[in-house]
Amino acid sequence: MDEILGMSAAELVGAIRRGKVSAREALDAHLERIDEVNPAVNAVVTVDPEHAYDAAEAADRLTVSGAETPPLHGLPMTHKDTHAVAGTRSTSGSPIFADHVPEEDDLVIARLRAAGVVATGKSNVPEFGAGSHTFNEVFGTTTNPYDPTLSAGGSSGGVAAAIALGVQPLGEGSDVGGSLRIPASFCGVVGFRPSYGVIPSPTPIDDQAWLGRTGPMAREVSDIALFMSAVSGPSERVVPAAPLTGDDFSGPIVGDLRGVRIGWSPDLGIGVPVEPGVLDVLTRRLRVFEEAGAVVEEAAPDLSGADEVFLTTRALGFAAALGPLVREHRDLVKPEVVWNVETGWALDSGRIIDATLARTRLAAAVRDFHSRYDLFVSPAAQVVPFDARWRYPASVDGVETPTYLDWMRSACVLSATGLPVLAVPAGFTRSGLPVGFQMAADHYRDVELLRFAKAFEDRTRCVDRRPDIGPGEGQAARPVKTVAAG
Repeated sequence: MDEILGMSAAELVGAIRRGKVSAREALDAHLERIDEVNPAVNAVVTVDPEHAYDAAEAADRLTVSGAETPPLHGLPMTHKDTHAVAGTRSTSGSPIFADHVPEEDDLVIARLRAAGVVATGKSNVPEFGAGSHTFNEVFGTTTNPYDPTLSAGGSSGGVAAAIALGVQPLGEGSDVGGSLRIPASFCGVVGFRPSYGVIPSPTPIDDQAWLGRTGPMAREVSDIALFMSAVSGPSERVVPAAPLTGDDFSGPIVGDLRGVRIGWSPDLGIGVPVEPGVLDVLTRRLRVFEEAGAVVEEAAPDLSGADEVFLTTRALGFAAALGPLVREHRDLVKPEVVWNVETGWALDSGRIIDATLARTRLAAAVRDFHSRYDLFVSPAAQVVPFDARWRYPASVDGVETPTYLDWMRSACVLSATGLPVLAVPAGFTRSGLPVGFQMAADHYRDVELLRFAKAFEDRTRCVDRRPDIGPGEGQAARPVKTVAAG
């Protein structure tokens, strides 16, 4: 089992394809690892072994048939609980949907199935994916693999913790205000928010919604590229199509930072507060970029209007998507979501016009920055993992955080730019907690961004350091729920 769990996604798929490991053996190891470590962190909240074994056996039949196999052939994977998986309970972390079993897959899940993934269950999320700390009234709190008393981040906190603990090498998440990047930083893994439309994310509310993105998490940058090669590509519901497809991500990702111009900012140029423990790790790691041949200067795009763009766009989206639920089930929805919906309801035309103008200015600022720099580097999270009993940190470096979004600003303001952003492990604090950089490239320079991150990863090898949690350590809020929904 240890050998299987130590493989990258690419290595495991290759072993299954060559018949060195069966898909059933990979699934056995995956489910055994959930049983071993999940009581400590509560990352996986629904397991569907019946359907998973059916899929694994089908994958093994395909292997022996000699037919061509798909890019993620036989790879076991839990899915984020905000994503609908047909036939498996999908709750979005809400009591309203505690027993919901969808009949159809979300687009990303359908593409992962087509790519050969063996769907095994669901990973935990905050209610409706709102906030970057993973807790809800259905399943409880997901905690950190490096210290189970602390937060794993969110909203993709369940999958981040699962990947860090070797449950699976690869998984999918989503990111509006840092939901891939902050848990990646907290758990010492890689999280990628792609350019708009590269992985289409149509919704029943707005097929053209641009702020939220679907993307992968993995232990290694190369597996991020593998995921992107398998699921990227146009959808008839999202037009125009992005100029990147899965073919652009295929083949080896060779890291290279020679001659790359990097702008680095500890506060994103707008005074975003960051804990000293985070900056201590990141500033020491800047020399890695220079040793790899990059030129590093302290510089940032003009992000002065990014907060207005993010907060207004997010509030409108929440009001449109969750407003009906708040009206009907207000007492069952967590207060942060109610606040965000009510903020959207209260927006007037002047505020929306101001946000539109701010977005136009922000786009010009990004163009100007990327005319001079290839890469923008900043803290992925403003804090180190915090007490898992908190709803969110009350302050950051002495600056109060009045809402659940204020401690996430380092990620939120980059979401407002629309740029592709990747969080990569940078190192560890003196107490052994992970810290990550976020790296932003120009629009649709996603492949170059992965190459830059791979070069950094090759020199730091933070991936080689894994959390060490034994069976039963920690104290998850709720036990795993095992369901095989028909």
